[in-house]
Amino acid sequence: MPAYTHGPAHEQAMTKAGVLIEALPWLKRFRNRIIVVKFGGNAMINDELKRAFVQDMVYLRLAGVRPVIVHGGGPQITKELKIRGIESEFRAGYRVTTEESIDVVRDVLTGQVGAELVDLINEHGDLANGIAGHEHSLFTGERMIKEIEGERIDFGLVGNVTEVDPQRVLHVLAADRIPVVSTLAQDGGDIDDDGSGLLNVNADSAAAALAIALDAAKLVILTDVSGLYSDWPKRESLVSIINTDELRELLPSLESGMIPKMTACLAAVDAGVPKAAIIDGRAPHSILLEVFTQDGIGTEVVPA
Repeated sequence: MPAYTHGPAHEQAMTKAGVLIEALPWLKRFRNRIIVVKFGGNAMINDELKRAFVQDMVYLRLAGVRPVIVHGGGPQITKELKIRGIESEFRAGYRVTTEESIDVVRDVLTGQVGAELVDLINEHGDLANGIAGHEHSLFTGERMIKEIEGERIDFGLVGNVTEVDPQRVLHVLAADRIPVVSTLAQDGGDIDDDGSGLLNVNADSAAAALAIALDAAKLVILTDVSGLYSDWPKRESLVSIINTDELRELLPSLESGMIPKMTACLAAVDAGVPKAAIIDGRAPHSILLEVFTQDGIGTEVVPA
């Protein structure tokens, strides 16, 4: 009988076992619970990161967690508008969406970004369904008008989510599948052939609204930074955990690009979602690190 040795292969196996054991409490906590993940940032345009994200979603699903993906498509929309000769206009960080460009937004979100994610997930089995946010009364919104420095800004067919009917998402979850939700909303309830009746809604706020409606255990938002910095760009000011009162106080001082993400996290936790987090989507498998490790990754928002 050969002697039992502790060689490199054994050490590697023990390391893997340790990782699996560390995940055990979180597997217990999140088993059969819903986690809403907003997919965005660099992971949307980097094929390697996109596939790593898909692997994370499949892993969650097969581990007994119930992930729901909410996605936008900013880079892809800009590219398609350019191809069609339509100029992109931004005001106060938001894309101005005309009746001409809303068709492009719909085509890209449902026909490109969402469809590709569903196809990539389904390479691992028949696991995902795409859902357009404006269908089945999932998202209903109202047009967004902002006043900035005394100027009233009209963003066109851009809206805020005002109502969520999660029944279609729950139906997909009940079939043990992963819902992949695009961020369009109904405006007035009717969707005409020319695209009127649609609103382009911010994916961060839509993900938060859906997490609230689904009574999710967690909201996770992918970004292109390591997390929230209390004093950007000082690296040592990275905040690993912050409560809602602290975030409310800090919010006005944040960089403009971070405000919608942290506002979404704040809204979700204020409405009863136990935790929300922003994480660096540039790191492969950042979702698994956030969900299944003690310290997580990025910045976590918790109740005060």
